[in-house]
Amino acid sequence: MSFACCNTDRCNAQDAPDPSNVPNGMTCYSCDEKSCSNIVSCSGSEDRCLTATGTLSVLSVVVKGCVSKSICDAERSVRDIENTSCCEGNLCNGAKSITQSFLFLCCSLLSFILLH
Repeated sequence: MSFACCNTDRCNAQDAPDPSNVPNGMTCYSCDEKSCSNIVSCSGSEDRCLTATGTLSVLSVVVKGCVSKSICDAERSVRDIENTSCCEGNLCNGAKSITQSFLFLCCSLLSFILLH
C-alpha cells in the first residue's frame, strides 16, 4: 500500500508513489490463518510493527505486520478496529512473555499469603 499527503486544493490528483520493496533490516511478526508467529521483513519506510484487533462480521481478527510512522499516526481513525498498537524495534509486536505473567502471578500469590 502506498499513499501521499498534501495540503492544497485538489492536490490529490496525482498518484501515490510506488511503495519501496527494498528491505530496511526491520522485522515484525505477522499473522496468517493459523498463527501470528510468522516473521516478515519490512521494507521502505516501514519502521514500526503493528498489532491490531477488530471484528469482521462476527469473527475476531488479529493483524500484525510492518507499517510506517504515518500509518501508526493515522490508524486511530479506521472503523471496526478495536485495539491497535505500534511499537519500534525488531519483533516488538510478539506475544507477551509467559515468564513475566507467571512471575507476576507468583508474586501476587506470595503477597496474598504473607499479608493474610
